[in-house]
Amino acid sequence: MRNILSISLFLFSLALGAADRPNVVWIVSEDNSKHWLRLYEEGGAPMPRIEKLAERGLVFQNAFSNAPVCSVARSTLISGSYAPRIGAQYHRRAALAPMPDGVRMFPHYLREAGSYTTNNSKTDYNLNDKGMWDESSNKATYRNRKSGQPFFHVQNFGATHEGQLHFSKESMANDRTITDPNLITVFPYHPNTPTFRYTYARYQDYHRKVDAEMGVFLDRLKADGLDENTIVFYYGDHGGVLPRGKGYAYESGLNVPLVVYAPEKWKHLLPEKAGSTVNGFVSFVDFGPTVLNLAGVTVPDAMDGRPFLGNGIDAKGLASRDEAFGYADRFDEKYDLVRTLRKGKFKYMRNYQPFNFDGLFNEYRYRMLAYKDWKAQFDAGALNAAQRQFFEARPAESLYDIESDPHEVNDLASDPNYASVLKVLRQRLTAKVKSLPDLSFLPEPVMLKDAMNNPVAYGQENKKRIAKLIDTANLSLLSFGKAKKGIANALASDDPVARYWGLIACSSFGKEASSFTKTAKALAASDGDNLVRVRAAEFLALIGAEKPQKVIYAALRNAETEVEANLILNTATMLRDGKSSYEFTLNPDMFPEEWLKSPRGNVNRRMGDFQGKL
Repeated sequence: MRNILSISLFLFSLALGAADRPNVVWIVSEDNSKHWLRLYEEGGAPMPRIEKLAERGLVFQNAFSNAPVCSVARSTLISGSYAPRIGAQYHRRAALAPMPDGVRMFPHYLREAGSYTTNNSKTDYNLNDKGMWDESSNKATYRNRKSGQPFFHVQNFGATHEGQLHFSKESMANDRTITDPNLITVFPYHPNTPTFRYTYARYQDYHRKVDAEMGVFLDRLKADGLDENTIVFYYGDHGGVLPRGKGYAYESGLNVPLVVYAPEKWKHLLPEKAGSTVNGFVSFVDFGPTVLNLAGVTVPDAMDGRPFLGNGIDAKGLASRDEAFGYADRFDEKYDLVRTLRKGKFKYMRNYQPFNFDGLFNEYRYRMLAYKDWKAQFDAGALNAAQRQFFEARPAESLYDIESDPHEVNDLASDPNYASVLKVLRQRLTAKVKSLPDLSFLPEPVMLKDAMNNPVAYGQENKKRIAKLIDTANLSLLSFGKAKKGIANALASDDPVARYWGLIACSSFGKEASSFTKTAKALAASDGDNLVRVRAAEFLALIGAEKPQKVIYAALRNAETEVEANLILNTATMLRDGKSSYEFTLNPDMFPEEWLKSPRGNVNRRMGDFQGKL
């Protein structure tokens, strides 16, 4: 009887607490950075309902998706954890990562505390967890909760999604836009062509459409009598979808719109008065902890994020937050490894494989006419330096002053006036990736094979090894004379991943590292690791010392997994489409049949490209 009474009292206390808790709603538009909204930028899309919400809420100038692509961004949101720490950093996933010990997807804790949790309807997580949603589908609604039960609801709107811009030339010729293409000002890194102006205009039209759809949802919330007890977040799920936005770790891929509205009853949970602009930095890793804090639920210690609203958060503390960490890895079949650190007005970008240029072919990206137009303009020699950069090798590190250069076209990394800023941000970023530790310093096939049972535990057990790999990767930031000994040690290491990174350092230096040609030839011919042989062949090809095809073909035939084959194909694509222009003849019989069956399979996409079928 005593146990029954205790349980009853506990449930009664939960009910009392739940009754005195705000509802929280996230309304989410897909694929749009803040640069596309009139709310933030002159010439941006008018979104009257969001603008009205902003008049009565807070407008965040420095809200960031930690990743510029949906599955990685959503994995960060739902876990409150940095994706490269927990093995959730690749889009699309090859395997689901387990949740870190001591962490559930954050809606689980709201359910435990008595809230009704609903998601309509996108999940797209790279993580494995269950039991966080009462409903999750395109029919999910907060209306099915018990009377008086508080709720957390996510409503996604896809009108601005990238796929909406996969229109044909015929559609471009015949479908007029509300936004006048002739009044469009294109970003300085894009060519000012009719295709780009039309694409901008059409994208702005989709912003108007999504705003109207969100208005219908907000009206329904009010009609249900819930608007005076509900805190509403509006945000974009990552950056905008025009070329060099989604999938790229520039501000156009990371800096998202965020508006938060609280009704009179819950205004005390906002650190600033209604109508204010917030300049403090917040990131997706913070969103889950913030919702928990608004609901009075303890944030698990194992989460990386920190609340930015609710009890214990004041205006001064929020304003002092001035740092955001970003990451970009594989997007579908296209590999990269970029880490960024925004601190105040400065943005530091670390390209760990700088020869792997931004415009490398990516099938889903290049369905957009604007991508094809940009590449055609590049091939024709019609672009200026800022516009060409997308198709050229990048520096290993870049520095931008976002206040004076919001589109990141003026790299300050080599300017001696900014040497001290560069050094500080380089050190801070290096400390960040080591502290996680960042699992992307293991090639994806290695991470999948060795770490995926428990990525966080594996990272901690191998923290010193990963730190050494990061140091090897950072040799490319030194002068070659200072880096030479470290590269030699890496190439002679018993750790194949150290040899892998030593060769990437060689490729980053290019012909300056020609003294390692003999060593690289030996590694390409006989190293015991398939990926090391490929990186050796890649370096030799980039400096014109040896043709890569024989090593690449053999490595593809020896690939143990589709992920490994796709990583090798990324090198082949880069060597074909880059300055070196090597030709490859790839045959389907190089691969198991099942790797070529899926229309969305990465090997299938690369093969379609090489065989001219796309």
